[in-house]
Amino acid sequence: MKKLERAKRPLETTGEMRIHFRFPLSFGLVAIVPLLLTAAPLLKAQGNLAPNTHSTPGTAGASAGRSSPPTPPVVQFFDAKGVRLRYVFQGLGEPVVLVHGLHSSGDMNWGRPGIMSALAARYQVVALDLPGHGGSDKPETRDAYGVRMAEDLVMLLDHLRLPRAHFVGYSLGGMVVVKLMTMFPDRVASAVVGGMGWLREGGGLQRMWQRMPARGGRRTPAACVREISKLAVTEKELKTIQTPVIVLVGDRDPVKRLYVDPLRAVRADWPVVEIRGAGHLNCILQAQFLNEISKWLDKRCLPCGT
Repeated sequence: MKKLERAKRPLETTGEMRIHFRFPLSFGLVAIVPLLLTAAPLLKAQGNLAPNTHSTPGTAGASAGRSSPPTPPVVQFFDAKGVRLRYVFQGLGEPVVLVHGLHSSGDMNWGRPGIMSALAARYQVVALDLPGHGGSDKPETRDAYGVRMAEDLVMLLDHLRLPRAHFVGYSLGGMVVVKLMTMFPDRVASAVVGGMGWLREGGGLQRMWQRMPARGGRRTPAACVREISKLAVTEKELKTIQTPVIVLVGDRDPVKRLYVDPLRAVRADWPVVEIRGAGHLNCILQAQFLNEISKWLDKRCLPCGT
């Protein structure tokens, strides 16, 4: 793959820090998602990541209505058909499951930006580390990934004795949540698909994922990346989803054109909210991103403390 090059125009802008990238279109999502691991520490150094223990009123952690102080986060593990998966839960109320992106983790995607602690003031929030990521096992066999990741979410609900939950997925997590709704619709009360749209079965993006070479130096096993193509869904499957869904995507995110625009053509009934001034990397850091999640959840469940 070609190296990322400097560009004359910034793709991302977060606070005082500007990140300049240019990448070939064929990179698609792969060129930007892995950079979450390197971009987040830099953004944290700039003071853009919210503290992990509280949210500031009027910022990314704000939501309408009353809330209670979140309980401390608790780290647990469970066995998913022989694969040990790590999850963190926090708060009381209706369950909300957070699913992170590729080469990321629950802490990277939801903990450090303050999203988890903000939502935990009103809901029972569970952030899972997908297999191959974070504190979960990292099998080298392909049968631990792809469609199996959607099944892992169901096994997590079973482990927690939850009949259903609201799901929030970002990037790869968005793909997993869409696949989950086609396979186990009764387990999903509602869904927020962030930084993602439709990975179409038989489409060019699915073929791109099928041909994706292994990348040296990554902690995420190559088997995980190669199985992402199995998360693709057909147009018929997409049309059968009855779960309430909202899509959140940065207005500067290439995912909008690659994945969200095709989705809009098939599911015009799914609202799409563009996060102002956000690309793929910094979308989760924007106040509007969390505010939109909070508004969506507030409409669909009775939070703790209201």
